[in-house]
Amino acid sequence: MEKKKLVNDKIPRKKKKRHKVWNIETLITISTFTFILLAWFVLTELEFVSSLIMPSPATVLQSFQEVITTGYKGNSLWVHILDSMTRLLTGYFLAAVLGILLGLASGYNRKIRAVFDPIVEFYQSLPPLAYYTVLIIWFGIGDLSKVVLLFLAAFAPMFIASMSGVKNVKTEYIQGAYNLGANKWQTFFYIIFPASLPYIFTGLRTSMVASYGTLVAAEMVAGVSGLGWMVIDASRFMRSDIIFMGLIVMGIISIILDRLLRFAEGKIVPWKGKD
Repeated sequence: MEKKKLVNDKIPRKKKKRHKVWNIETLITISTFTFILLAWFVLTELEFVSSLIMPSPATVLQSFQEVITTGYKGNSLWVHILDSMTRLLTGYFLAAVLGILLGLASGYNRKIRAVFDPIVEFYQSLPPLAYYTVLIIWFGIGDLSKVVLLFLAAFAPMFIASMSGVKNVKTEYIQGAYNLGANKWQTFFYIIFPASLPYIFTGLRTSMVASYGTLVAAEMVAGVSGLGWMVIDASRFMRSDIIFMGLIVMGIISIILDRLLRFAEGKIVPWKGKD
């Protein structure tokens, strides 16, 4: 027994890794936002700028509480957020499904690529608000025209990223699958599709940015509710406090959506960047 104890004592024990709650990058980020907030506070408190141009943080916070409790123009803040997110996620989901399917098919088959690639190349260079007027004529000023606009804004980057993912799969992977007896469908589902996932998630994030920015612009041009409409309506009455509050809310939502996509990417594509 004593020998066993001596042997066990000599065996080096693995130290448990402690996960750091705060790393240097997080501290830098917090410090940056703290500096911006302090600069904002000083500039407004000492009245270096007019309150019409830049309201104080306290005024913006007060406006946020006001919109939370009493709403804005008959609708609560949650209604405006829900309306915007419903339009956004509907168009984004449809674009993601069709963009991934057609992008993978176009990358895999030249004939399918010859059909869809020129169309995407043509309209992706056009500003969304340029053809939004046509969509309003076709589908009206309601939510349908906005959803179609968001679909088109998100579809192009999703399609291009998925197609690029297939085209950039290493040929030795495909040849290795064929040499092991895999057919075309097996090669696609077990080799090409997993290898394309990093590109697909890049497309998902890019599409989210494109559709989110387009959503705000669409609500500003033709809307009766939503965060974008609330900001542009407040500008007509010089309510800079509501404008700043709306912009901050939109920015926070954008960060949350991007973080969710990053989290899903880390779970589904854990090998990305480790080649």
